[in-house]
Amino acid sequence: MKFKFYHSNINVFDLDKSLNFYKESLGLIEIKRKESKDGSFILVFLGDGQTEYSLELTFIKNRKEKYNLGDNESHIAFKVDDYDGAYKKHKNMGCICYENPKMGIYFISDPDNYWIEIIPIER
Repeated sequence: MKFKFYHSNINVFDLDKSLNFYKESLGLIEIKRKESKDGSFILVFLGDGQTEYSLELTFIKNRKEKYNLGDNESHIAFKVDDYDGAYKKHKNMGCICYENPKMGIYFISDPDNYWIEIIPIER
């Protein structure tokens, strides 16, 4: 029996804002969308155009308050071939939330405050 990574899910408060963020910051594109028959939620799957793995954004239409992420210790991670260029882009976007120069990584946060680790590809 073999298991293969398929996708991760996060819930988002403002779907359009999140879609714009993930496209601008990480180049992720929408690969699939599913809307519930009753209109209560939308699932949008984002891909990097290189792997089968996707990030599923769940948008619940009647949600009134932002999500409580607790201590926000969980995160997703991306490797990037141009670490310095990515750092500069994310710095200009104002989305870097934590830097660890000793480890050679940094984190950005999305509109819902989910953290995303950025790692140079050679690591």
